[in-house]
Parts: sequence; structure tokens; C-alpha cells
Amino acid sequence: MLTRIDHIGIACHDLEATVEFYRATYGFSDVHYETNEEQGVREAMLKINETGDGAASYLQLLTPIRDDSTVAKWLAKNGEGVHHIAFGTDGDVQEEADGIAAKGVRVLYDAPRRGSMGSRITFLHPKDAHGVLTELVEKA
Repeated sequence: MLTRIDHIGIACHDLEATVEFYRATYGFSDVHYETNEEQGVREAMLKINETGDGAASYLQLLTPIRDDSTVAKWLAKNGEGVHHIAFGTDGDVQEEADGIAAKGVRVLYDAPRRGSMGSRITFLHPKDAHGVLTELVEKA
């Protein structure tokens, strides 16, 4: 069962400047930095609030570390802004993805991959989700 908005992913050109904007403007705290070589991004997770299931809601700021990454291509086409929305599950992300796939939504990964902070993730095709790239997250 999907239980929360886990995070909203925002693509940006300058990670440090974008972190500072969200920290200074909205008071969000930067709690985690990570480089994901597989996805070709450097990211910062900024905590927005705690949620009822013991997790939290975040903004995930993403900047590419190489030109062939999905985020680099997205930035070149769309510019900075909202890249995806991620929903958290209280169960197994593969089971959640299988249930959604059974309803006709394409899942982009054959098996979950490692996400931020040790989570397990997969993505749903935006063409099957009304134009929204959607991530499913099982927290570590």
C-alpha cells in the first residue's frame, strides 16, 4: 500500500545553490548528500516534515554528474524544475510495482534498484501515469 509522498525530485544545474535556496527560503534542512553513479546524479535530500508512518517527506534535488544521465537529458530538454514524484510504500516495492503493472502501467525496471539512503526503488512510465514520472520507494 502506498502510504505517503516520499519525495518530489527536482532537477537543477547547481546543487549547492539550489540547496541554499530551499534552506534559506523555506527553512528545510539538508539531511543527506549522495552520489548515485548508476543513475549519473549527485543529490541532496532536504527534509520537509515527519509522516505518520515514521518516515519523512523530502525534496530530492538532483544534478547530473555526466552528460549521458537521464537527468542531464531531462535538464537539456526541460530546464530546471520538478522531475518526478515518489510515493512511499509500507511493504515490498516489487509487490507494489507488480500490482500497479497488473493495472496496465509500465514499470521501467525489471527489478528494484538502490535509491537514496539505502532505499529500494522503481519507476513507472510517465506515459501511463498522465505525464508524470512516478517513483515507488521502499525505505531502508
